[in-house]
Amino acid sequence: MLKIEFLGSGNAAGVPVWGCDCSACKAAQSDPSKRRRGASLAIHTDEGVTLVDAGLTDLAERFSFDSVKRILLTHFHMDHVQGLFHLRWSEQQRSIPVFRPDDPLGADDLYKHPGVFEFQPPFKAFDSVEWPGFRVVALPLIHSRETFGYLISNDCYCMAYLTDTAGLPPDTLSYLQRYPVDDLVLDCSEPPRESMPRNHNDLNAAFDLWRQSGASRLWLTHISHRLDCWLEHSAATLPEGVYIARDGMLFEIERGVETDNDT
Repeated sequence: MLKIEFLGSGNAAGVPVWGCDCSACKAAQSDPSKRRRGASLAIHTDEGVTLVDAGLTDLAERFSFDSVKRILLTHFHMDHVQGLFHLRWSEQQRSIPVFRPDDPLGADDLYKHPGVFEFQPPFKAFDSVEWPGFRVVALPLIHSRETFGYLISNDCYCMAYLTDTAGLPPDTLSYLQRYPVDDLVLDCSEPPRESMPRNHNDLNAAFDLWRQSGASRLWLTHISHRLDCWLEHSAATLPEGVYIARDGMLFEIERGVETDNDT
């Protein structure tokens, strides 16, 4: 059994943005299904849960201590790690391994006072590790801090989860082109722009990377209220095979690729 749950699909500000009265934020205020929290995943297997990023602050309410087997961090920006700060003080005896890119600074005092978290030696580019039910490969991304995406796969399915990137390094794109990637989940914070954003993709860049990668489907994540507004008001339609990620989506790999209600 392999299930991949989208805990969040938004950028650092989320949707709705505090104090904003744009149409996307107004819709999210009244309709919980349109809200976006920080981009992150939970990988469910028979063994338990592997979290990909820990930016949400209600992880203790979502997951029992015993169910969480490990945490994969894409990078150490606060919106991807802030959930660790209060969880670390658990009085459980078992430690939870945390896998990460090579960022000597980390975030605040997490390295100095990790509590129940055991930070593992940092991944190097294209390191591969296998756990019960799936394997991951660390894929270098382009961001303002050392950042990895992850190729998540088993014998019948492959997802590339690439959040917080502006374009892709040539080696990462070449790596993806050598694999039959079913679902490319890609950072797309911004609507189409004339110039490339500094730390994240716009829609034009996301489409271009998808086509170059050869992946079967593209899912947009790390979405801002600006992109949600553009999607609402633009007359343009998304190409076939392109979808918008939503908080709570669940991919059930045993039966192919399915989501709960937001395909």
